[in-house]
Amino acid sequence: MSSADQPESGASAAGQTQAIVVKLGGRTQADPALPSAIAALFAQWPGRVVIVHGGGDQISVLQQQRGDTPRFVGGRRVTTESDLDVVRMALSGLANKQLVSAFVALALPAVGVSGEDAGFLRAAPIDQATFGFAGTPVSVDVRLIALLLKQGYLPVLSPVAAHEDRTRAQAMNVNGDDAAAAIAAALGAEELFFMADVPAVKDSTGTSIASVSPQQAAALISSGVAAGGMAAKLEAGMRAIAQGVGRVRIGDLHALTAPEAGTAVVAE
Repeated sequence: MSSADQPESGASAAGQTQAIVVKLGGRTQADPALPSAIAALFAQWPGRVVIVHGGGDQISVLQQQRGDTPRFVGGRRVTTESDLDVVRMALSGLANKQLVSAFVALALPAVGVSGEDAGFLRAAPIDQATFGFAGTPVSVDVRLIALLLKQGYLPVLSPVAAHEDRTRAQAMNVNGDDAAAAIAAALGAEELFFMADVPAVKDSTGTSIASVSPQQAAALISSGVAAGGMAAKLEAGMRAIAQGVGRVRIGDLHALTAPEAGTAVVAE
């Protein structure tokens, strides 16, 4: 991603929060051990943890309950204007509040917001003719997140974004990995952790990889060894590193509080 394509930060808080951004995938969100793991991380880094979540499975279930068929092109969800109601319900409603409730039950000061709140995350259409209202982040105003962190809260962020056109009351469906990378970059995060349902990125033999460079990641993706969600995490991780995030890791629930576990995404 060139400098011209990088999401812009909307405040001077970047580089001052030393935040740790954790991206949760839809399946990992259902792990009953997750709240305790987040509580352990928060105990280590109070007032510095930011959660970004997905919820693609919840979106698909709600679409099917409405009689709709989820559609994907190249692994990316097609989002019509009517689908946005489902996206908001699944991500900013169901997934977000389930996580908040689980964290609050462990006495964590969790606060759930979406990218639409204060327009802190704004996105542009990827290709409206093909993907509808699926977007890519173009700006992150970190003031709301920084304020919550300063007051000791645990922000839990839905990746539903506001439209880049500030005069339009239009939501945009943003991939959670893309949102997490943009938010981490805007905050000047110390670490971005992508939680997966596998311990690490694996090579063609199924062996876990301790670290991966942009060239190695591109080879894993082009060969099909890393596909789907893992490919998306690698791509988002590379963007985050290029935009100044201190460290990026991909791993499972155990790796969250084990700094040397998982796969580190490194710059060449």
